[in-house]
Amino acid sequence: MALWEASDRICGKRLKVMIPTLLPSLERHGRLKLDQADRALVLGVSAATIDRLLVETKIAAAGGKRRRVGFYSAVRREVPIRTFNDWHDPPPGFCEVDMVAHGGTSVAGSFIQTLTMVDVATGWTECMPLVTREGGLVVRAMERAQSLFPWVIRGADFDNDSAFMNDVVVPWCRAQKIEATRSRAYKKNDQAFVEQKNGAVVRRLVGYGRFDGVETTRVLERLYAASRLHTNFFQPSFKLKDKRREGAKVIKRYDAPATPYARALAHPKLSKGVKRRLRELYRTLDPVALLAEMRDAQTELGTRVAARAGKLAAAANPSAPATNAAAFAKGLGSDVHLGEQRIIHRRIRKPYKKRMRMPSMLDQHLADIERWLAAEPRLTALAILGRLVEQRPEQFGPPQHTIVQRLLRSLRRKAAETIIPRTAEGVALAGDPGTGAAAACDGHSATSPVPPILRAMMPPRTGRQSDLHPSSESNIPR
Repeated sequence: MALWEASDRICGKRLKVMIPTLLPSLERHGRLKLDQADRALVLGVSAATIDRLLVETKIAAAGGKRRRVGFYSAVRREVPIRTFNDWHDPPPGFCEVDMVAHGGTSVAGSFIQTLTMVDVATGWTECMPLVTREGGLVVRAMERAQSLFPWVIRGADFDNDSAFMNDVVVPWCRAQKIEATRSRAYKKNDQAFVEQKNGAVVRRLVGYGRFDGVETTRVLERLYAASRLHTNFFQPSFKLKDKRREGAKVIKRYDAPATPYARALAHPKLSKGVKRRLRELYRTLDPVALLAEMRDAQTELGTRVAARAGKLAAAANPSAPATNAAAFAKGLGSDVHLGEQRIIHRRIRKPYKKRMRMPSMLDQHLADIERWLAAEPRLTALAILGRLVEQRPEQFGPPQHTIVQRLLRSLRRKAAETIIPRTAEGVALAGDPGTGAAAACDGHSATSPVPPILRAMMPPRTGRQSDLHPSSESNIPR
């Protein structure tokens, strides 16, 4: 223990290397005395033995708290890691899975989560709302997603969230013959496909507000039911084709924008039956009706932002859209306003309204203050305040020191603004030899007078005039 404390409590592997140097130094200065047998045991101790002997000491040093090993670390170690570069153009069915938290500005308590699944090959996206973050609900959401995907899910790439890396989700994936992989910790680019959809689909549809409760979850289900068809069948997206580095610059090339539906029809590894079902579904879809359903659900979500569960009265028929699709289609293109935002999104920041100047208690004494400054330009704010206290002791005191300082700065700034153009005008007139008003005397140009308030701010001149303005005569040797 003495050696561990003298080493500043380093780990056993480092202490093992430090002991041959530290022990003789302690013995030389009389800090530690060991006989030959104990000295040989200390010098031959292993790093594992050091850590084992110091277990109780480290717990006591940490305040009696034993460091807990992660409960799901064993499950996490069993799941292999897959990075962004390990995909190698997979067939449809391999997905990236992630969660989007709808907790607003606080993650305290229970709130709704959105489970996002993105097919790597086609970009097909499915979103399922979860009432809370729990492994059993993740399994039910993935079962629901399996019925929504046009093809069989073959692989699922998760992050290191405990909602995925547990003894419920991982065994279920293996039982369903789904290849389970995970990204590296704190490396979001390993899940670039789903991270992009989290912003372009989920956040764009739902926003950043806080949502909780079963009723709000049903509204989200209605929103995602319409948006999945609109997104996958009608909204084109980019897909990275290749990427190369030239020095410090990374050059990325993308395929032409295409919808997940078009990519699925063009993929050679999808069966004709799947493509036929997709074509049949596409012929029945009306993008304007889907958009009207999405806007109706978003409007209802806007009334539930940051609202507690049960505080709002549930709609009588939440599955029926409140907006007529025909009326919605008629208003498209004619209801656009500059800066308009949907109700679920953050409010527009209004331009700052300049405040009007309020009357100051110094306004009636302004003439006296300007007269004092003209007579004594070096007056400070404290001196001016003292004179005001002598005149009006019931009105002025130490709390008014700040406003006097502010007024003094304003007066000196105005004086500087008036003298600068006057000086420039005087220099211009001095350059004209025919101007009598600004005629030069003895070869020197005339300058405008400096106000007293600015003269107090100018540093005093020192030295001879020849040092400040050397002339040609001063350089002639005598």
